[in-house]
Amino acid sequence: MRLAAVDREAAAGGLRVGQSVADARALMPRIIMKELDRPLLESAFADLADWHSNASPLVAILTDHAPYGDLMLDISGVPHLFGGEKAMLTMLIGRLRKLGYSVSGSIAPTIGAAWAISHFATSRILQPETMDMVLDALPVAALRLEQDQVAALTQMGLTRIGHVRQRPRKPLQARFGASLLVRLDQAYGAIEERMVPRLPVLDHYADQRFAEPISQLDDVLASAGDLAKELCEHLERHGLGAQSFHLFLYRVDHKVMTLSLNAARLTRDPEHIASLFRHRAQKLETENYDPGFGIDLIRLAASSLDQLDNAQLGAFETETGAADLDRLADRLASRLGAMSVLKLDFRQSHIPERAARLVPAMVAEAGSGSDHPALRRPLRLLPAPEQIRINAEVPDGLPASMIWRGQTYRLTKGAGPERLGPEWWRTGERLQLIKDRNEGALSVAFPAEGNISKPAKADKPAPHVPDLPLHDPEAVTRDYYLVEDGEGHRFWVFRHGFHRPGAPALWYLHGFFS
Repeated sequence: MRLAAVDREAAAGGLRVGQSVADARALMPRIIMKELDRPLLESAFADLADWHSNASPLVAILTDHAPYGDLMLDISGVPHLFGGEKAMLTMLIGRLRKLGYSVSGSIAPTIGAAWAISHFATSRILQPETMDMVLDALPVAALRLEQDQVAALTQMGLTRIGHVRQRPRKPLQARFGASLLVRLDQAYGAIEERMVPRLPVLDHYADQRFAEPISQLDDVLASAGDLAKELCEHLERHGLGAQSFHLFLYRVDHKVMTLSLNAARLTRDPEHIASLFRHRAQKLETENYDPGFGIDLIRLAASSLDQLDNAQLGAFETETGAADLDRLADRLASRLGAMSVLKLDFRQSHIPERAARLVPAMVAEAGSGSDHPALRRPLRLLPAPEQIRINAEVPDGLPASMIWRGQTYRLTKGAGPERLGPEWWRTGERLQLIKDRNEGALSVAFPAEGNISKPAKADKPAPHVPDLPLHDPEAVTRDYYLVEDGEGHRFWVFRHGFHRPGAPALWYLHGFFS
């Protein structure tokens, strides 16, 4: 076991990171040690990384040495928003130090150079014309090498990066492997090194900064409404519409809260977007809304973009109500949850159980439609057909009476039959109602300590999907009848198979007409 972090008092006593616990206790017998909680630290640093998206949309964690401690920002096209690179670096480092972190940072043309400066030199901005000279003077450990590689290079007298660059490449590769040359080329820009952002890149967003932090939910929603107008004007200039919207609330205590929702169709209506967040906020306020010590930045972003041209309405056009239904579905889903608002999606099948399925109204797929759109179907189907007893004047005639659940119904009218056969092209397919879901770089280095938050709670379990039986391609035909009793109740019944002399016919009730 080795030391992962030390405080100032321990460092003054001669302890250092990487030292064995036995040696540390020999130097300071009264030292107090705590075991490192790596999962908790990783979770806390991930929250801290997401919080830095208020400075740059491209934020990543370098995991070369540990999944925490090294934060990387791509600041291409960003520094002018903060008054230049120097002001931006000062602001980022300063606010972290105010939170109690020990931190160093640098700005450099490459990720490798930025990491090397932030770990083995003072915080500074490295210009391209001086990058080679500065890197040559740094120790070889600044190349993000393995410990055994650093030790072997040091034994050979190659203590500086400049010493390594002067040696032939082939012997170096044969002795230390290709990773040494890769790290060397990445640091000097001969090989491009790309970062993997933690959050998806959002090209269309609007944000608002506050001179004094806010905490009231009403103030947050009012700002979201203003940002919706600004974002929709931006989308209109580009001829775009969006279906997904994300509200980021950046707290002063390095936390970020995210609230995302979807619309049923492409939109850039600011009033509609603002109303969706109001409905979602009503649920958020009673659950886990926690502004902490205040919110100093709000960002509204759009994703799932597509072309949305302006539409000109005619003087004699009539409203179909489809847009109002979509808005209603949006409001209900934002308040109750996406899986709580479902709608029917018609499929290519003439079997009643397969002709439609339930899908979330927010992400409903355009189905292929029904094979027989002119056929009348009941408004309500039973979960499973229920067996009934039918009396008919002749074996193949219309039903005259029906016994269902112990009650007798005298049938006065009837129509049929409509014969449905098995779908011969399907084999062994399970029925489903709900489809299964199955240019520069800024480096900031942190010690393995600081304010730590609890990991996020686990997501809610997926909704229950009914386990329906496998389709049987050998199933017999069905003869469906629409019948009506004396009180005007209309039923949808069918005979299972053909009539056979001497064998009782099997009848089932499948649905009800309005």
